[in-house]
Amino acid sequence: MPDNRPQPPSHPWSSPSGSGPAGPPPLLLCGARLTDGRTVDVRLGGGRIEAVGTAGSLVADATRACVARLDLTGYLLLPAPAEPHAHADTALSADEPGPVSHDPQDVQRRATEAALLQLGHGATALRAHVRVGDMAGLGALRAVLRAARSLRGLAELATVAMPRVLTGAAGADGLAVLRDAVKMGASVVGGCPDLDPDPTGYVEAVLETASEHGLPVDLHTDASDPARLARLAAMAGGLRPGVTLGPCGGLSALPSDVAARTADRLAAAGVTVVCLPQGGCGAADGRDAAPVRLLRAAGVRVAAGSGSLRDVSNPVGRGDPLEAAYLLASCQGLSPEDAYAAVSTRARAAMGLSEVRVEAGFPADLLAVRGDGLPAALSLAYSRIVVHGGRVVARTSAVREYRDSEASGSGAGLPRQGRGPA
Repeated sequence: MPDNRPQPPSHPWSSPSGSGPAGPPPLLLCGARLTDGRTVDVRLGGGRIEAVGTAGSLVADATRACVARLDLTGYLLLPAPAEPHAHADTALSADEPGPVSHDPQDVQRRATEAALLQLGHGATALRAHVRVGDMAGLGALRAVLRAARSLRGLAELATVAMPRVLTGAAGADGLAVLRDAVKMGASVVGGCPDLDPDPTGYVEAVLETASEHGLPVDLHTDASDPARLARLAAMAGGLRPGVTLGPCGGLSALPSDVAARTADRLAAAGVTVVCLPQGGCGAADGRDAAPVRLLRAAGVRVAAGSGSLRDVSNPVGRGDPLEAAYLLASCQGLSPEDAYAAVSTRARAAMGLSEVRVEAGFPADLLAVRGDGLPAALSLAYSRIVVHGGRVVARTSAVREYRDSEASGSGAGLPRQGRGPA
């Protein structure tokens, strides 16, 4: 079974040498399978995809130019997933005795380790929701921003500032901290209006702050109150650069007609819903998953995140985007293609990132998973190779072995998971 402990890459193929201002050196991915069944070579350069050709068609040019090659025979090549809903300040804290430590060194260590773990799963970009104010002050945010700087070249880590209260007497301090957080470097304004005595006033304060600084908004809500959610959607409608809501699990408990009307209002407002198929998070009540098919049928943009990563809200959270896609396909009835888009294409769109396709001209953020098709990749995604900015930044290899027997003999022709030439 794979060793999933996050470790900084140490293999020659992931060396940062040559990755200065001109970008990483060219790399040729050979013999990869695409979701449409084609087997192709993909040449990367300058952090982007330079060319895609039939298998073997780019090898001669690569040989003449001494371009490094990586054999992806047996792997499915996909746009890399992104993580739109992480909690970096509390991740990996489930086993800590007593309350979660907000010491900046502890937060930075946990945030870095969590990001590397999720990078190993394939997430080359992450959006971390960080509490500001109260006991944490701005220390946790400062620590996560330091972690983001240390991860440059490996993964992109953006931060969402989340104050607890923004209205009333206590809200004045929260609003001041929120504005300081934006000045410090938080790139998204967020929070959980459900926890404020005046949820509408909370949303107004968040939207005003985001509008002042031209930042996106990402709000936590369980969405169990359809009237409140409708007001929120109406207030957020049309805000640029965009509004994201999640995890909205409470919609699943509403009568179907009420949930459908609420979904229509969300679609009309143009907001994006980020669901959490793997479980909830501490910032929103409830653990139900949002009704993804109902939302999609109404025209709502739906992405999927992982939520809690081994903290008190979910002590066994994996932070694996492919598991989120697997659950969308297995439990919500989405096609494998639609499920994977929720953790890749639509997740990147929710985070304001450039689209990735396995086509010339697109960013070279890719995930290679051993398997002959997307259903197999979501089902048994053990071996993975992660490319960010045109270079390999993480690799997980799995070997499955069977004891000698007649069934495991070569004559049986049984499939096996093992080390390939890549």
